Amino acid sequence: MSIGWAVKNDLSGKRSFDSEHNQLLDDEHFVDINDGPEPETSPLNGPAIVSAVQVDLERDRRIDAGVMFNGVLYQSRTTDRENISGAAQMAFMAVVGGAQPGDLRWSNPDQDFAWICAENTLVPMDAQTVVEFGRAAALRKSELIYAGRALKDMPAIPENYTDDQWWPE
Repeated sequence: MSIGWAVKNDLSGKRSFDSEHNQLLDDEHFVDINDGPEPETSPLNGPAIVSAVQVDLERDRRIDAGVMFNGVLYQSRTTDRENISGAAQMAFMAVVGGAQPGDLRWSNPDQDFAWICAENTLVPMDAQTVVEFGRAAALRKSELIYAGRALKDMPAIPENYTDDQWWPE
């Protein structure tokens, strides 16, 4: 039998899955789960116990999966979020400096400002829009962090923790 994961106690003492090993932890030691049939009372027969680490991985996957802004999907990996934040800071300075709504040359007087969306097309943005874009990206990340926290605060994290019902749209 090849399961591809194992159960062990995590740092908080709860039982959790470990994808790096193919062993089942009993009270005393690891037992190779490939050495025979699955025990009838194995934790593998009961509901899966989801760890906080698994929730963090799902949260991070969703953070990196993109952010919708004004009906358009934008990339939101770590470097993308840094770029969005930097552009929002520059745009805010431009607004404070007098950039007007509709002015697409707020960043460079020789070129309209545009952001490349996930579909690889240019989306023109004035400074006010870029500030709101930065705000939306930061808010999305924050919402996902708090949704993950709410899951981890539950007495038992649901097995279907990756379902959209647990996460903000």
